[in-house]
Amino acid sequence: MIPYNTSEAILVLPEYGRNIQRLIDHCVMIEDKEERTRCAYAIADVMATLFPSIVGEKGNRQKIWDHINIMSKFELDIDFPCEVIDKDQLSPTPSKIPYNSNLNRYRHYGKNIQEMIIKVADMENCVEKDQLIFLVANQMKKLLLIHNPENVSDEKVFADIAEISKGKILIDSGSYRLNEYIDASPASNGKNKKKKK
Repeated sequence: MIPYNTSEAILVLPEYGRNIQRLIDHCVMIEDKEERTRCAYAIADVMATLFPSIVGEKGNRQKIWDHINIMSKFELDIDFPCEVIDKDQLSPTPSKIPYNSNLNRYRHYGKNIQEMIIKVADMENCVEKDQLIFLVANQMKKLLLIHNPENVSDEKVFADIAEISKGKILIDSGSYRLNEYIDASPASNGKNKKKKK
């Protein structure tokens, strides 16, 4: 019976083929270290001959020795001629992504709006500050309408501004009125009506 590749073990680096893998497997099993080292060097010579593009014009065999170590599943105990890749370098543990654990009650406004409120709160009282507050408040009302259209009011926006600014911006709802916004998107009944000729 001819053995099929599907019944064989999966190759670690299939580009080298099964025969090179078998040579390395045999090399790992050699008990004498000197003989094992000679065998590994002979395999490196064969790989360099069969795959000259890996060695390059300068004859650097660093990649070949790395691949031999990988194909041996890091079990080849020889005196390597250079520093070779180890298991940790091949599959490094990714560093943890720092997530902000603080829940943001006002995430529907977005981070930029909240930062703008804090910046405006630190400004000296002037006409420009009042205009910026009015623009930010109107933008917040738009965003609130998208997020929760049933609970939108000027008072809600003003209360949120006061809390985000830590009480530095207090708006009298009797003095300020924000713009009114309506949902202008066309209603869809899901049916395409055909025009009569």
